[in-house]
Amino acid sequence: SDLKSFLKQDNNVECVALCDVDSNVLEEKAAEVEKIAGVRPQTFGDFRKVLENPDIDAVIIGTPDHWHAIIMMMALEAGKHVYVEKPMGHSIEECNAMVAMAAKYPDLKVQVGMWQRSSKHWYEASDIVKSGQLGNVHLVKAWIYKGYDDPYPVREDGPAPEFLDYEMWLGPAPKRAFNPNRYHYNFRWWWDYAGGAMTDWGVHLLDFAMFAMDADMPESISPGGGIYYHEKGALEVPDIQQACYNYPKHSMVWECGLNPGIGPYNKKHGVAFVGNKGTLLVDRGGWETIPDNNNTEKKLFFEGKKQKHYGDGLDQHVQNFLKCIREGGDVNAPVEVGAKTAIVSEMGN
Repeated sequence: SDLKSFLKQDNNVECVALCDVDSNVLEEKAAEVEKIAGVRPQTFGDFRKVLENPDIDAVIIGTPDHWHAIIMMMALEAGKHVYVEKPMGHSIEECNAMVAMAAKYPDLKVQVGMWQRSSKHWYEASDIVKSGQLGNVHLVKAWIYKGYDDPYPVREDGPAPEFLDYEMWLGPAPKRAFNPNRYHYNFRWWWDYAGGAMTDWGVHLLDFAMFAMDADMPESISPGGGIYYHEKGALEVPDIQQACYNYPKHSMVWECGLNPGIGPYNKKHGVAFVGNKGTLLVDRGGWETIPDNNNTEKKLFFEGKKQKHYGDGLDQHVQNFLKCIREGGDVNAPVEVGAKTAIVSEMGN
């Protein structure tokens, strides 16, 4: 998805190479890029071979989370600009190391894939919260409910398929027998490689839950949840989870789950800023306001005002990254932002 967004930009973007430890995926995507761009990219199974190529100016890191830090830091050492997927790091230690490494290479741009940072309506929503029009906001809610109809089955360990370089897939993670439940998309549900929905979506939604409130690190965190939907051994992370972050003047509540499909306010995902005059809801589709029942002022602003999004946020994020490479300036989701939100999400776990 990231690469397709780069290739659709009308500003001389060329995919020189693709790298994947799964040769089936690599072949499939190389053919897809050739169909889109008219030129077949070089293909590699080892990212280090990509970094050796002096013709490559920038790399996209779309690996499982546990590989982000090492590849990002090695890419900077190789002189490449970096677009690194979220969550930026898989631990507090990794996030701090990535920020320190980026500081050593101020001329190289690092954009974290938190593309809502390039989406205008999220800032509009934040401005409303900061303006005081909602009154006193003492409660912020953020949530994602994935809506999976069926739980993952328990699957037995076994040999890795021949088309997979499993040792390279594991990389810095602990050595374990191959299990198909840990592989591809489902890496998200195992602590060795990721942090569940808490970090997968938390970095998107908690980011603006904090940004709009000018909030930094919480004073304390109360976690909750567990594995209720799945059998033991099907995954490791909670399939229902909450975290309550306490700040001096407000509480920020996170909710996520794999089986429910609808969350608060009848929305699958979103952030709600609850004030004594009204509530503002924002998700990827736009924002809207809801008047509080106790708000006797009946200001027009709260009579169900809505605003849709202003286009594809991922495309705008990619455009910002490319512009900064060519013209200089600041990326919209720098490593400091990526680290802060990943750390807050990790602390929720």
